[in-house]
Amino acid sequence: MKIEFEALVAAMSTGEADLVEEWLSETGEADGGTRRAMQVEASALLRQLKETLSAGNSPAQFNGPGWAGMRDALVSLSRSRAAQGQSSGDTSFFVLAMKKPLFAALQRRLAGEPAALSSALWALSMTVDRLAQHTVNVFQQAREEIIRRQQEELLELSTPVVKLWEGVLAVPMIGVLDSSRTQMVMEALLSSIVSTGSQLAIVDITGVPTVDTLVAQHLLKTVTAIRLMGADCIISGIRPQIAQTIVHLGINLQGITTRATLADALALALRQTGWRVSRET
Repeated sequence: MKIEFEALVAAMSTGEADLVEEWLSETGEADGGTRRAMQVEASALLRQLKETLSAGNSPAQFNGPGWAGMRDALVSLSRSRAAQGQSSGDTSFFVLAMKKPLFAALQRRLAGEPAALSSALWALSMTVDRLAQHTVNVFQQAREEIIRRQQEELLELSTPVVKLWEGVLAVPMIGVLDSSRTQMVMEALLSSIVSTGSQLAIVDITGVPTVDTLVAQHLLKTVTAIRLMGADCIISGIRPQIAQTIVHLGINLQGITTRATLADALALALRQTGWRVSRET
């Protein structure tokens, strides 16, 4: 182990509780529960850093196996804070706040050795900067994973399969209809057709802002898949603007039953499935 890291390890080996308190004081005030959680995080990072440096691992090989434990600790910190809604800046600031108490500890230990102190301070600064950089990278990945998962959950919520009547299902489309969403709709709808034994499905596009050639192709694929399952399909929500666009683009919807509203589509579906609804007088 280099001399500068020996001094750093020695500084971290004495008064860990005091170092943690000084560290947290640099991050600002926090309530009781949050402060206790931060104490646990800070103590874990200090112990892991001391263990890693004690084993003679140089920060220059940060991506090597010797730093695996430290990287795992930073990943855990970043993912935890990302899930709590904190920013990458706040997380990296927390790691960088480690510098001041360790700077002070090195100054106390090497007060009479200016050359050694300068070298140790530079080594510490380089090491903590490397930790903070890794934290930001991991944090961004964690946030992207959370956003991607939320988008998938929103897609599932925005394309529910609803049983309107015995033998009649409906899928209200809201928003842009792309390939991935079409695939999700088809999977959910076909699965529901099998599980309910429905003979007819209504695809309502009232909430789809625009219909172009690509959207029309997605609708045609959905209709084809439904028919292959032995059911029929009605497309509802054909507003005047959408009808004009379909005609202007020359999109061929021949053989597909369409209706202007979901109510009209349901009335037709009931007639096709042999139901008759009458009002009591």
